[in-house]
This record gives sequence, structure tokens and C-alpha cells, in this order.
Amino acid sequence: MENENTQKCDTATVYFTSEITPESLVKIFKALGVEPAGNVAVKISTGEGGNTHYLKPELIGKLVSEVDGTIVECCTAYGGTRQDPKLHWETIREHGFDKIAKVDLMDEFGEFNIPVSDTTHIKYDIVGENLKNYDFMINLAHFKGHAMGGFGGVLKNASIGVASTNGKAYIHSAGKYDTPEKIWEDLPEQDHFLESMAAAAQAVHDYMNGKSNDGSPRVVYINVLNNLSVDCDCDGHPAAPEMKDLGIAASLDPVALDQACLDMVFNHVSTEGDDSAALIERINRQHGTYITPYAASIGLGSLEYNLVKLD
Repeated sequence: MENENTQKCDTATVYFTSEITPESLVKIFKALGVEPAGNVAVKISTGEGGNTHYLKPELIGKLVSEVDGTIVECCTAYGGTRQDPKLHWETIREHGFDKIAKVDLMDEFGEFNIPVSDTTHIKYDIVGENLKNYDFMINLAHFKGHAMGGFGGVLKNASIGVASTNGKAYIHSAGKYDTPEKIWEDLPEQDHFLESMAAAAQAVHDYMNGKSNDGSPRVVYINVLNNLSVDCDCDGHPAAPEMKDLGIAASLDPVALDQACLDMVFNHVSTEGDDSAALIERINRQHGTYITPYAASIGLGSLEYNLVKLD
């Protein structure tokens, strides 16, 4: 899966627990061995209005409180209940996130550009202005299917998730448009979109870690593998999950983490009422597995990992 441009990376550690509870979420975060510094952002998807599969406040609240974090989000680029900040705030309140922590729509009042190392398609990453205010990030993603990317995990949560509305348009169009008006009528080649997501995820990873004075990580990654629908939390009417919940996985390496979660899905032994076929078909339909080797090839992380079970 390597090419001549692949940057060699050490084997990463991915932690896993089959328990999906507030306590296990705190436990797996602590297993990473990283002490949060300064102002802590917890990046989640707040979920489209009508969606019920997003990570619930009662699941994530203990972790957010443990790190004295602020839940951060950015607005979407496809209309719905989260492109307009006013409607997005209504959705946040309906879903109860404001009841457990401070919440920040990072692009509500502005955006700025951060550098990208891989300029194949995008020449910068357009992110919410308030990203400047945070010293540490927990990328807390719901791993599931996605209509455009095949699947959504921490790489999508770092790229599309941290991008402003205009930044999302820029990534989705592989650098052709930086506003959302035309993007859905003129989409790029699928692999170019996936490559753009990888580049943007690397930009956020490097930006956050660049805030460290001593080389300690300033961003960590967690995937919660529950409500494993073929559809994303951005879908107001998602398909019902056909798989049972798998657990929670975490790593300092976003590539290894998403790859480990893909492997769990693809190696899953299906039984009646616990069938991975639909999710695998969705991922393959969008060539979703391509993003991890591409992200590894630009130096974001490793495809090789050791899975450490905490159960």
C-alpha cells in the first residue's frame, strides 16, 4: 500500500475497549498518557436535526468535564439545520450539548487559513476563527458510514469537521471553490476529494501540535464505534444500523486509528442482526479505504498499529 512518497512511520498504538460508557471513554483517553494543556477543545459532530445517531451528551459529558473542555463545532455547507449559525445553535440546544459544557461554533464570526503540507489540490485549509483560542484538542469522532467519504472517523472530523462552511466547500471541491454555492453541482473525482480531506486533516494535526513548546502532543484521537449506520450524523434521516456496536478506540495517530476501525468492520464476522455488509458496501462504493494509505503517504501517520485491549 506504500508508494515512493510514503513517509516511514513507527508502528502506532491503538487502544480499544468494547465498553461504550462515560467511564470507559475517560479510561481510554487516560490510556493515551497525554495531559491536556491550556484551553481544551473537544471536537464532535453535534448532529443534524432529526438525526439520533450522534454521540450523546450523556456519553461524552464525563470526559468533557474531566478535561474542563469546550465542545467545538463548525457550520456545514449543505443547508439543513446547521449551515446557518442561528439554526445550528437551535440544533445544539435541542440535542442537549449546551447543558453539559461550553459550546463554541468556531466559524460563527469568522475564519482563517492554516498551512497545508500536501498542496496537490488544496493550497491552504480554511478553518473556524476560534480554533486560535485552543491549546489542546480531543478529536472525538463517531465512526460510521458516510454518503460522500464512505466512512467518517477522526480524519473526517479533523478535516471537514474543523473547516468553516467555506473550508468545507474548498475540501469537497478539491480546491476548486471556496464558497458552497456551486460545489454540489460540480464535484471532483472522488479520490481527489479524499486526498483533499487527508491534506486538511494533516493541516489541523500540524497546527495543533505546533502549539507545543516541549514536543508533547496537542491533539489526540478517539473513535466511538456505535450506531454503525451507513449514513453520517449529518443526515437528518439516517438508515438504521445493521451492525451492533463495537466499542471505543483511541490513538495519538489518526491514520492508524481510522485504519484499525476499518479493519474491525471489514473483519467483522456477521450474524443475523449484526451484519457489516451494508456498511462495507457503502465504504467501498465511495473508495473510502483509500484515505488511510494516502494520509500515510503524505506523512500524517502509520498504517501499521498494535491494538491494545483495555477490557
